[in-house]
Amino acid sequence: MTDRILDFLRRTRPEGPCLVVDLDVVRDNYLRFEKAMPDSRIFYAVKANPAPEILSLLASLGSNFDCASVQEIDMARAAGATPDRISFGNTIKKERDVAAAFERGVRLFAVDCIAEVDKVARQAPGARVFCRILCDGEGAEWALSRKFGCEPSMAVDVLDHAHRSGLVAYGVSFHVGSQQKNTQAWDSALQSAAEIFRIMSDRGVELKMVNLGGGFATRYLEDIPGEGDYGNAINECIRAHFGNRIPETIIEPGRGMVGNAGVIKSEVILISQKSEGDIRWVYLDVGKFNGLAETMDEAIRYPVMTPRQGVEVPCVLAGPTCDSVDVMYEKKPYPLPINLEIGDEILIAGTGAYTTTYASVAFNGFPPLQSYVI
Repeated sequence: MTDRILDFLRRTRPEGPCLVVDLDVVRDNYLRFEKAMPDSRIFYAVKANPAPEILSLLASLGSNFDCASVQEIDMARAAGATPDRISFGNTIKKERDVAAAFERGVRLFAVDCIAEVDKVARQAPGARVFCRILCDGEGAEWALSRKFGCEPSMAVDVLDHAHRSGLVAYGVSFHVGSQQKNTQAWDSALQSAAEIFRIMSDRGVELKMVNLGGGFATRYLEDIPGEGDYGNAINECIRAHFGNRIPETIIEPGRGMVGNAGVIKSEVILISQKSEGDIRWVYLDVGKFNGLAETMDEAIRYPVMTPRQGVEVPCVLAGPTCDSVDVMYEKKPYPLPINLEIGDEILIAGTGAYTTTYASVAFNGFPPLQSYVI
């Protein structure tokens, strides 16, 4: 929460729920990542928040961009990024999208199986590919599934196939899970990556790069490691597993780059109980379908601030839609002031990442979450 955001809300009084992002915070985050990991290239994960103002700022600071679609590639290019600063990091791509990215000058592609290698070989001859390996994500608040990546032993065959198909077998990638607060979470994945490098070298193929992925946390209700803590721990793991043959490295911060830069302004539209003496239900004009999808399973617990003070009572927090899953926090209710009233403004902090991009276009007729970048 910054004074600039609070001042903007006081001055403009935007109608309806909205996200406000402070670019000064994004700039500070970028510079801290740059200082903490000076030997790693930063590839901002566009999916976290693709607001043009954010992309333009990061492009001007020298950031590269991790893109999941041709549309995101076009966003990064429109912000000023040249094709050599863009990675097509999605391992699940239509073949025509590979061709479109290649036509736009992109030469760095993620893969995790032989079939994906074949698409890239047909549509992006000579491109560089890196193979994503599975990572358990233990310790992450938003753990990633087995949807992406392959077993390290299979990665060797995938990269060998890429080499024999005329592509540049460039490296290995992994993701330790989003909102990963354990700075040692990168260790086992780096050990696997180093072993893949050694095996490929024995086969005559010298890999160059390790994509360390994202996972860098933003602050919600609990303290988190700083960028320097992540950098020191990761660099120690790299040296431990690669010795003097340190590879090129890239990182893909998304949440850690923009999460703490944003605040959602919301409004209490109903306070009720299901029976006498039952827990209070507080309904807001934003919910899972309006940008707060990461409250699923109560994985991400955002700081919630109200203008009221005094005695607090546990409350179930729910959204406005006519869908029974649109309940953010019920298993572990939130303490809110007992004098909270309908019409009160609620501020939800730490919402700069994965909110506008998760918001529905018009579920129940509600418009997408309005966004302001200041």
